[in-house]
Amino acid sequence: MKPIRQVAVLGAGTMGARIAAHFANARIPALLLDLTAAQAAKGLEAARKQSPGAFYTEQGAALVTPGSFDEHLSLLSGVDWVIEAVTENLEIKRSLWERVLRNAPAAATLTTNTSGIPLRSICEGWPEDRRRRFLGTHFFNPPRYLHLLELIPGPATDESLLTDVGAFADRVLGKGVVICKDTPNFIANRIGSFFGATIYQLMQKLDLTIEEVDALTGPVIGLPKSASFRLLDIVGLDVWNLVSKNLYDLVPDDPWRERFLPQPFLGEMLQRGWLGDKTGQGFFQRRGPKKEIWAIDWKTFEYHLAAKVKLPALENAKLIEDLPTRLRTLYADTSKAGEFYRGLFDDVYAYASAMLPQIAHSPQDIDHAMEWGYAHTVGPFGIARILGLDPPPPQAVDTPRPGIFILQRQTVVQSNSGASLRDLGDGCLCLEFHSKMNSLGDDGISMIYSGLKRLEEDFDALVIANQGENFSVGANLMMVLLAAQEQEWDELNAAIHRFQQASMAIKYAAKPVVVAPHQRALGGGCELVLHAPRVQSAAELYMGLVEVGVGVIPGAGGCKELIARLKDPRKVFELIGMAKVSTSAENARDLGLLEKSAAVTMNPRRLIGDARQAALSMVSSYRPGAPRSDIKVGGDPAFAALRIGAWLMRQSEYISDHDMLIAEKLGRVLTGGEFPGERLVSEQHLLDLEREAFLSLCGTVKTQERIAFMLKNGKPLRN
Repeated sequence: MKPIRQVAVLGAGTMGARIAAHFANARIPALLLDLTAAQAAKGLEAARKQSPGAFYTEQGAALVTPGSFDEHLSLLSGVDWVIEAVTENLEIKRSLWERVLRNAPAAATLTTNTSGIPLRSICEGWPEDRRRRFLGTHFFNPPRYLHLLELIPGPATDESLLTDVGAFADRVLGKGVVICKDTPNFIANRIGSFFGATIYQLMQKLDLTIEEVDALTGPVIGLPKSASFRLLDIVGLDVWNLVSKNLYDLVPDDPWRERFLPQPFLGEMLQRGWLGDKTGQGFFQRRGPKKEIWAIDWKTFEYHLAAKVKLPALENAKLIEDLPTRLRTLYADTSKAGEFYRGLFDDVYAYASAMLPQIAHSPQDIDHAMEWGYAHTVGPFGIARILGLDPPPPQAVDTPRPGIFILQRQTVVQSNSGASLRDLGDGCLCLEFHSKMNSLGDDGISMIYSGLKRLEEDFDALVIANQGENFSVGANLMMVLLAAQEQEWDELNAAIHRFQQASMAIKYAAKPVVVAPHQRALGGGCELVLHAPRVQSAAELYMGLVEVGVGVIPGAGGCKELIARLKDPRKVFELIGMAKVSTSAENARDLGLLEKSAAVTMNPRRLIGDARQAALSMVSSYRPGAPRSDIKVGGDPAFAALRIGAWLMRQSEYISDHDMLIAEKLGRVLTGGEFPGERLVSEQHLLDLEREAFLSLCGTVKTQERIAFMLKNGKPLRN
């Protein structure tokens, strides 16, 4: 496949505009065309303002050029890939493609984002050379966040083109690619539609409320928080109805097709125009000045304040950390909850097994489609294995592509309750955190020291990475709170000092160390990244020093690293004092949290492989640095300037008295402590200041209240 230098996306609706945005995220310019340039610009603006954002950074939107079909189709002569994403209407698509074929280069890749129209119908009558360049690329919305890309070969698609597009989507766009057969709704939406339809049928059969169904079908079984009915409100009840109806019409031979007929309660809501978020009400509605959540009664269509779900089986299951054990427990439950799960999992497994030969090439394809397209933690065949249902159809071992590492398959060198060392091969060691939310306690810090020791003695390079939901959410707050409440200051001081020295040991390790963060790298997790000799980051990185939210300042070298790197106390003061968190790796670069030299991996499944390769590439030329003693700080004048800024915020009641105290402590660290003017200080001097400030804040009642509130509620307390 020749290099992709520019693409054209036809159709600037919700999907098309966001596909163009994701190409821009991969630094590939995109034409975005619609009926008029104004419509294309409107679609681009909607993508730019989307929350969560479609673009990694605001600047990314500059890589997308809006235009119209009538005026700008001639510009297709300069693109390498044309992606059609107009409305799901065969006549409209064929009419547009007729014009595209007259303008696109002979060597251009031609793809459609259809979710249900057979590809053979779209390309019927095309010249053979164009049919060979044509396939389906079914992105999932939002393309930036949902990992799945379904590739569907057309009736004459060149096999090498299919391979090349798959490899490009994998490495450059960061997609999990699944090859589908050209059947209605392909894989994910075929199984996903059945999954949803089964839930709605069981709700009526078991007389469950909307709130109960969403509690049963959320994170407790490895599904997203949007669960079932909240998801429908987000997607739109009209969209779901259309998908279901179209699927019913397109699969006359499917013995389960009656399941796809929309339920009567859905039809009544459509009749009333209650379509979900787009109309302000659906299955849920926010009311009043406090935006309280109200839920609908699907029998009477009256709204009531959303009730707290009281299902003992769910309350007990939430205490089980391990998802497979939790699923087995719920499946065996003798109450209504267990009946729901047996009905759901049995039917979905039976349907996936029946459809497998028609829609997919392997059970793994169906599992991956549901995991990557619907954000299910485990797909239907994986759940069947967990529950001990009839063995799934014969299948090959799920072998990842070259460069993709599954940590659980790598040999364990050493392990404790919070972290492990694994051998990645070729002399590369991996330090993996696996505590709850990958918070950093004594066990994690101990394994850092063990990993560095094994690196020095037995390995050539070290990668610090994991495949948990987050890289690390920071220090173990419970440990900090208990020590503070018991006034164990010597022990807490020693623990912070040990964390600081672990950070420094990473920074100045004798052999190469690469830190590979992904998703959330907060507080202490961020500080580990800041000390990395080299960073290989996932594109999706939400990184920041957020300690002020629990009433302290960074204590493991975060203040020190940022003032040494950015040399701007005001900017660092704002970064830490406002607890700014990056919205992507690119944004982390802009904020100064990542060095400009940090590498970025688009595909999260490739992150550890890329980090390993980077670490091994450093071996022959690596030379460790030495702790610095030349960091310039501003002393009292710089502190006074920072304090005035904080005082003005206090006067306007933007911050509290305790926030003011935290700001003063932070300002003193960033300006090097009390001193009449500028001077050069060592890293250790700043570490000592950090630790002193951290401990003194832990001794205050209000900081202890903030930590306790965060542990209980998962959000900061402003006191």
